[in-house]
Amino acid sequence: MHQILAGIVDLLFPPRCLTCGALLEEHGPRPFCSPCTAEIVFIRSPLCPRCGIPFPSTAGEDHLCGECLVASRPYDVMRSVGVYDKTLLAAIHLFKYRGKTEIGRVLGRMMADFAASAWPPEAFDLILPVPLHKKRLRNRGFNQAVILGREIAKRFALPLDFSSLRREVGTDPQVGLGRKDRRTNVRGAFAVRRPERIRGRKILLVDDVCTTGSTLNECAAVLLRAEAKTVTLLTLARAVHNFGSKGGTVPPPPSEDERHE
Repeated sequence: MHQILAGIVDLLFPPRCLTCGALLEEHGPRPFCSPCTAEIVFIRSPLCPRCGIPFPSTAGEDHLCGECLVASRPYDVMRSVGVYDKTLLAAIHLFKYRGKTEIGRVLGRMMADFAASAWPPEAFDLILPVPLHKKRLRNRGFNQAVILGREIAKRFALPLDFSSLRREVGTDPQVGLGRKDRRTNVRGAFAVRRPERIRGRKILLVDDVCTTGSTLNECAAVLLRAEAKTVTLLTLARAVHNFGSKGGTVPPPPSEDERHE
C-alpha cells in the first residue's frame, strides 16, 4: 500500500531537485539531482577534532589545527555537514533569503542524519538554535536555525529551546565583515534569559552557516557562563578557504535585497 501511494504521489507531484528544479527519477535519500549532489563537498576526515575545520589534503589523520593549538575555544566540539559552496550555498540562500521553508526542513533532516551518525543519543540534553534579534525575526518571518534545530530535536527526541538564549542587541549583518569586525559586532549581543534551563545541561547549539565562528563562539561563551555542562556546535555548512579543487572558497555574499529580507 505504501508503495502504491508513493507511486501516486510521484505521478501527481514528480520529485524535483531542491536547487536546480530538475526532475528526479524517484525520491532518494537526498533531494538533489545527480549533478547537484556531486557538487556537495561533505566535510570528512582529516579535520581538526576540536573546531572541525577540514584540511586541504585528503591524506593523514585528524589533528589539531594551528588556531586550536594556541587558542582556547568556548565549546567542546564543532562540526559542519559540508562546505558552504555551490549546491549547499544555493539551497541555503533559497531557504534563508527566499523564504523556502520546506527546503529548510529537508536540510534539517540532513543535519539530523549527520548528528545521529556523529553522536550517541545521550550526548545532549537540549537543542538550542542561534537566536535572531526580534527586528530581524520580524523582517524575515522565521528563524532558520529553529527550523533546522526542530528536525534534529525530533531525531534525538529532545526538547528544542528557542527562548532561553536571546539576542538582545540588534547588530549589523555579518556579511562582508572581516574576522576581527565580526567578533566585535557580536560581542555582548547575546544573553541567557532562563539560566535554570541551561545550568548543568549538555547543549547542542545549531545554526545554518559558520563563516568565522564569531556568532557561535559568542553564544557558546554566554551559555558556559550560565553554567552549561557542555556546549557542542553544529552547522549545516561552513565557509572554508582554499579547500581542494572542488570549491570551498568563501562564497559571494547575498544580494542587497536578500541581505535585508
